[in-house]
Amino acid sequence: MGHYKQLLRVPGRGTLLDNAIGQARQLSAQITVVAGAGYPLVRFRCHRQPASWIVCDNWQAGLAESLKAGVAALGPRVLGVFVVLGDQPLLDVDGLKQLARQARDNPAKALGASYGRRTGVPAWIPRALWPQVFQLEGDAGAGVILNRAGAGRVEIAGVQQDVDTPGDWRQVRAMLNAEQS
Repeated sequence: MGHYKQLLRVPGRGTLLDNAIGQARQLSAQITVVAGAGYPLVRFRCHRQPASWIVCDNWQAGLAESLKAGVAALGPRVLGVFVVLGDQPLLDVDGLKQLARQARDNPAKALGASYGRRTGVPAWIPRALWPQVFQLEGDAGAGVILNRAGAGRVEIAGVQQDVDTPGDWRQVRAMLNAEQS
């Protein structure tokens, strides 16, 4: 992207990270942000503050390190963890609420957003799967674990549109602007 994408401005919603924190609040009141590149600038420019920040010093090794850092910071009484990415600003609120309801109804079951034939994030990863999280390496993320575990699928509109390149951002920003019109 050429700069910290978490700081991209989402029309009417602050930064991309502010937006993600708002999405995560549909799932839980206890929000933890795992930050790597650009910390503490990203934290300073974030207007919505989570309950806590975790700094992933090894972020260059891939997204598995961020996931491991976040899970490792959770207490012994936690039943599972919701995982939300910072680069999916088009997620449907009703789909997120459905994910939260299903996780609360059956906290032992892994759940994730439906991507057609596979499952991914946003997701609920129950504690029983955490040992598998700590075995991940590189850019392997929650989807690997969710699909191996046969996770339940939740329809969440907007999961296909993430922001990885300037072209993605132009497309997503156009969609966001159309929503505002």
